Amino acid sequence: MSGSAPADWLAVAERVVGLAAAAGATDVEALVSADEAQLTRFANSEIHQNVAETNASCNLRFAIGRRIGVASTGRLDDEGLRRLVERAAAIARNVEELADWAGLPGPEGPIPTLPAAFAAATADASPERRAEGARAVIAAADEAGVVAYGSFATTTERLAVANSNGVRAAGERTWSQLITVSMGPDGGTGYAEGAAVDATTIDAAALGREASAKARATANARPIEPGDYPVVLEEYAVVDVLDMLGYLGFSALAVQEERSFVEIGKRVGSDLVTIWDDGADPAGLPMAFDYEGVAKRRVPLIEQGVCRGLVYDSQTAARAGVHSTGHGLPAPNPYGPFPLNMLMAAGSTPREELIGGLDRGLLVTRFHYTNPVHPKLGIVTGMTRDGTFLVEGGRIVAPVRNLRFTQSYLQAIAAVSAVASERRTLKGFLGGVVVPAVRIDAFTFTGATEH
Repeated sequence: MSGSAPADWLAVAERVVGLAAAAGATDVEALVSADEAQLTRFANSEIHQNVAETNASCNLRFAIGRRIGVASTGRLDDEGLRRLVERAAAIARNVEELADWAGLPGPEGPIPTLPAAFAAATADASPERRAEGARAVIAAADEAGVVAYGSFATTTERLAVANSNGVRAAGERTWSQLITVSMGPDGGTGYAEGAAVDATTIDAAALGREASAKARATANARPIEPGDYPVVLEEYAVVDVLDMLGYLGFSALAVQEERSFVEIGKRVGSDLVTIWDDGADPAGLPMAFDYEGVAKRRVPLIEQGVCRGLVYDSQTAARAGVHSTGHGLPAPNPYGPFPLNMLMAAGSTPREELIGGLDRGLLVTRFHYTNPVHPKLGIVTGMTRDGTFLVEGGRIVAPVRNLRFTQSYLQAIAAVSAVASERRTLKGFLGGVVVPAVRIDAFTFTGATEH
């Protein structure tokens, strides 16, 4: 049943709702997900692995009054579904009541159809197609005299949600991602990445040339003193900024638990910073509805530097007396809703001119191993990686060794002085992200590496 249509999965979800209702549930939600994922890996400039995985599961939320039981199964036959209902019912009967349980969402109109969310070329991508992309990356590395590592992934996701309040949602989407790291003979490394709904639109050769050029340019990097520097962050680093802000602040649960920096109407960024979440935007990796079957809404998060909105699931929305924005995650979910389709507005500065505004500063390719330090202040610690360069007089003059930073991402977006006019679609840890490169007037680096 792995290649079944969304309607087939919706029928499974409806059947589970019926079984749970017959077993005494007062509220029922069935979430059926089916993924077909393929991955081609390459290392030492050779393709060394091709894997494919197919998964299907049902997640059941079973409520008896205010007692909520959640169980899941990978068995979707009659016996598997029957046991799923039994387990969820047993859990519900033995847990404490959830004092502010608001019930499950109801239907709020039709789920939009998003043709841009699915590409047959990705769903049907063969190992040979992914190998072509890997070979293009490897060819660029060979020409530059470096070694290529990386992977090319293609995935089809099918999702169906049904609940006892009449919610019915089913759909499918695809995404693909090519990641490569090139390594040179003199210690240099370079990184490049691309993501798209349609795998055929990823320019593997261009990504290979980008990573290879960085690997050559970062050879024999020299040390530099930590401190405050103006920086240009390439798109790979900007993704981390948006992901962290989404994770730390733009969840309604984070605000309700008073651990978020967000205050609606408060200025947190420069006038050049506008960020929103929109599952329907074809520039990203679209998604029509959330894991509760609620249609995704466009949510302004920051408009010209000012906080404007939050993302809600059904539970946090009920607490606030508003409607869900379609950002629910699978139950049980202690983390609350997250923005999974963030986009940042492009600016007016051509990307190649961003470093021209640096008298003396740094160009940063990407961040690595970032972790929150102070959520309310948006302080994050991490390291630069795969391409950090000293810029003087608006020109790159030398590669420098990686630096550790401890920096408020809020202060960083407040110090944005230029935004590139071009954007890239990438995958972050929260989902698809569309971002430009940016110039920031001050960024704090607290330590340097020896190698």
